[in-house]
Amino acid sequence: MATTINYYTPEGLQKLKDDLQDLKVRGRAKAAEDLREARDKGDLSENAEYDAAKDAQGLLELKISKLEEVLGNARLIDETNMDFSKVLIMSKVKLKNLKNNMVLDYTLVAEEEANLAAGKISVKSPIGKGLLGKSAGDTAEITVPAGKLQFEILEISR
Repeated sequence: MATTINYYTPEGLQKLKDDLQDLKVRGRAKAAEDLREARDKGDLSENAEYDAAKDAQGLLELKISKLEEVLGNARLIDETNMDFSKVLIMSKVKLKNLKNNMVLDYTLVAEEEANLAAGKISVKSPIGKGLLGKSAGDTAEITVPAGKLQFEILEISR
């Protein structure tokens, strides 16, 4: 199975580390408490609450394991050698939708950092993929679930 390297901003990487720490400390403590409470309710062979607590604990450990794997394959973005004339991860892009003339501002980020409300889209999203490698003045035709969109790239910044 190939490992996937993902690139993160310092803030995004720190958030992943904080989430992992929270799961390991608070999440595991809560899972242990839930198990303790369920065990105190009697016969474990017919204790649905105990089974549910064990399942929840297993899911928590799976989540921790996956997050550790993501962090193990995470890399910080080094902006020192980046070509700022093209759309890359961490690019701030001003786009014009050629169908309705709306101007949109997006920052391309790693999948885990995406937040559309904050104007951050994943480089793995259809729009993110369609913009990668383009320069200011280029037109990007992007296929999304609703059909084809055309964007003119007005400006690229960091």
